[in-house]
Amino acid sequence: MRGSPAGADVGRPARERGSATIWSITLMAVVWLAAMVVVQVGLARVARHRAQSAADLAALGAARWTLADPGEACGRAQVIAVANYASLRSCAISESVAEVAVSIRFEVPLLGTATAVASATAGPAGATA
Repeated sequence: MRGSPAGADVGRPARERGSATIWSITLMAVVWLAAMVVVQVGLARVARHRAQSAADLAALGAARWTLADPGEACGRAQVIAVANYASLRSCAISESVAEVAVSIRFEVPLLGTATAVASATAGPAGATA
């Protein structure tokens, strides 16, 4: 045992030396990949909730305006959607019931942009479209 400290590399073949580094790097890569997936799913969920909130508010605003000025109800829905950083995709008024759909574009890291879409219906209690 000349040249090696006492107990060094006992029972470990020379070809396994340094393999823990490879396993550590692999584990870190998997953890980072999982973290990126969680972040991207979180961003998509936040955008979807923002879109739904914008759709709900636009539908409520349009339904309210159908009582005062039905011709201006969809214009009011557009103003409310834009104020909530959304784009109005569609607006339909039928018997004091407003149906709107909005979309929100958002950035997804490493993947580019995506669009979250939501729709909502609002009107007086008991009314049907």
